[in-house]
Amino acid sequence: MANSLRGEVVKLYKNLLYLGREYPKGADYFRSRLKAAFLKNKDETDPEKIKQLIARGEFVIKELEALYFLRKYRAMKQRYYSDNKP
Repeated sequence: MANSLRGEVVKLYKNLLYLGREYPKGADYFRSRLKAAFLKNKDETDPEKIKQLIARGEFVIKELEALYFLRKYRAMKQRYYSDNKP
């Protein structure tokens, strides 16, 4: 059963790698941390544990997306609104 989850794990890794390109501390920093996290759990064979790890990875994807949206929102707000208070 662990082999059936392999595709999901590879897809998760690719998605995280793609999202890490715009990470605030740099893509190289993110890539090294991502690789270390996946290598730490490479010997996991329990399907339930693998599913939990995949769920954690999907949560990280949502957090990264929120971080990027917040950064874009702040940039747009800074462009169009001034902080001068009357």
